[in-house]
This record gives sequence, C-alpha cells and structure tokens, in this order.
Amino acid sequence: MIDNKENNVQHFLELIKQSRKGKFKIYIGMSAGVGKSYRMLQEARTLLRNGIDVKIGYIETHNRAETEALLEGIPIVPRRSVFYRGKELQEMDLDAILALRPELVLVDELAHSNIEGSKNEKRWQDVMEILNAGINVISAVNIQHIESLYDDVKSITGIEVTERVPDNVLRIADEVVNIDLTADELVTRLKEGKIYAKEKIAIALQNFFQSEKILQLRELALKEVATQVERKIQIEIPGVLQAKHERLMCCISTNNEIARLIIRKTARLATYYNAKWFVLYVQTKKEDADKINLAAQRHLINNFKLATQMGAEVIRVKNRTIAKGIMETANERKITTICMGKPHLSLVNIILKTATFNELLNTVSKLDIDLVILS
Repeated sequence: MIDNKENNVQHFLELIKQSRKGKFKIYIGMSAGVGKSYRMLQEARTLLRNGIDVKIGYIETHNRAETEALLEGIPIVPRRSVFYRGKELQEMDLDAILALRPELVLVDELAHSNIEGSKNEKRWQDVMEILNAGINVISAVNIQHIESLYDDVKSITGIEVTERVPDNVLRIADEVVNIDLTADELVTRLKEGKIYAKEKIAIALQNFFQSEKILQLRELALKEVATQVERKIQIEIPGVLQAKHERLMCCISTNNEIARLIIRKTARLATYYNAKWFVLYVQTKKEDADKINLAAQRHLINNFKLATQMGAEVIRVKNRTIAKGIMETANERKITTICMGKPHLSLVNIILKTATFNELLNTVSKLDIDLVILS
C-alpha cells in the first residue's frame, strides 16, 4: 500500500492538533534504502511549515546526500556521548528530549539496541517513554525487525535478525505507513550508491538484495500494513462489520525453540483478529522447579518476557495433567481459540497420550473452542 504523501501528512497533522497525548506514526519498509528516513524528514519539514515544534531526536542518513539535504532547518537534539569498551559512541539523548518537550520528535531506527548502561535496553522503549510524556513521535523500522516475523525472515534471507521490535509496538501506533519500491527500483538505488558505500554493493547484491528475497520481504511489508489498516478500520469506523470477539491462548512447554515459534505465530493471529491473547504454561509435578534444569527455567522466563513484550498476558498454572490445566484456564478466560505446537511424539508416546489428547478434543468441542495446531 503506497500512501498519498500530502494527504498522509495532513492527516497526521490533524491527529497532533486533536490531542496532546503523544501520537505515534511508523514508516515501515521491506529493507534499508526504500526511503523511510527521507520521508520522515520530508514530513518534518511540512509540519514545521504548519507551525508544529518539530525536533530530530535521532536520524540516520547513512551519508546519503539527498537525505542529508533535508536536515537543513530542522532543529536537532544533540546526541549524548557514551564511552563503551574504549570507544566514544553517540546515542539518542532521551533525557534531553523529555526536558525540551517538543510537540513532535523524529526517532529513526526503532529496533536499535542501546549501548550497555543506557536507561532502556531498546530504542522502542525510549519511544514509549516519549509518547507517555505526551510528545508525538514519527519513527521507522524495516519489516525484518518485527518480532513475530523472525522465523519467516530467517527462512527468506538465511539471516538471524538480532534487533527486533515487539508486535505490540506496531499495534499501539496511530498510523503505520508502508514505503514501497519495486525490487528493480531498489536494486537500481543500490547500484547507484544510494544505499551503501561502493565497496559494499557487490556483497549486498550477492546476499540480501536478490530479487526473489526482496519480493518476499515486500510481500511481508504489504501484508503487515494491510493488517494494521484493517484493524484500525474495525476499531474506529462506526458501522463497519466487526469480527467475532476473539480471545486466543497459546500453550507452551519448556522446549525453547518450539515455544518461541508458537508465541510468534499466535502473536500474528492476534494482530490479524485484533484479539486479546494469552500464553499458558501448565506446570505438572514432573516440571516442578527442582526437577527441571536451570537452562530450561531460564528459557521459560525469557519466553514469558517475550510474550509480555508482544502484548500477551502470561498465565502460569499448576495441574496434574496438561489437558486439564489447558481446559480449566480456557473456560475461566473465555478463550475462543487454543493454539498448540505440532506434537513430536514417538509411537509409544502416541499410544500412551491418546487418551489425554482425546480428552482435550472432547472438551474443546463441548465448549465451542477452536483448536489450531501450529507447524
């Protein structure tokens, strides 16, 4: 979805004027180089002309001449210097932004990890503080940095993206706008030296900037923005047919990789249905704290943290059997859909656990709950 630039800027200007509570706009793109920072600066200039007090909290031009030219005339909040491992590094000055209290601040690279010792671990957490202070924010992120898309992006690119933004950050945004280019246009920009320095172009063409990868990432970006727009329509426009009020619950175990996958996939479903969702861990006797190793306990805690960041409510219950724990919780929380991982069972385990699984299926059917098995 490509926005009409002038209408888009005007709409966000109206949002700013309507309320002094911090409004949040995110530009999203399929990769570096599509023009997110450029568009942010264009919008900042338009807002300045309309009398809005705009400041740059952090912008990354990557030394692109056309982007740097747009900096002229926009006030910049000086970055703070941080010494880390013998080097002087620059970070966004969160405290200075909060003290200056501009009407609107630009904060680029939403997925950035702050230097160790900073007030917040991630830049998106800085943005949450800025918004809570009543300051409007325009930010930008690439589609590969969305937490629930981690596995999809890894499958497409072969790259494990380490800096990620919880889906819940996008869900609270007032506007999510896609900056779109065709694969050919993006590759042309790369070859013209408008994305990376010349010495990096050949490597980029052999790796990330291949047409088939760009097309798949573009599809992810278009779908993400379409989902966000559909969600806002259902919430904000009277008379639009509302979807069934969904309440999703995914069930995890101490298996770290499977648990993280299930959490991310359920988060995608929750975003699609604009649903409240839960993450359930049923602790049986054999999984008492003194019976599982420290690594499993640590993975469990990290997965609870991931789920919370992505907008889920974490539920931890004790029960004699997993099936009963799931069904009792589903009944109490009025769950409409239960999400589970595909079981990896040997023939012996299938025979032993058939009764438990049948019990779960029978109870699900009686309560009119959907059961989704996630691969």
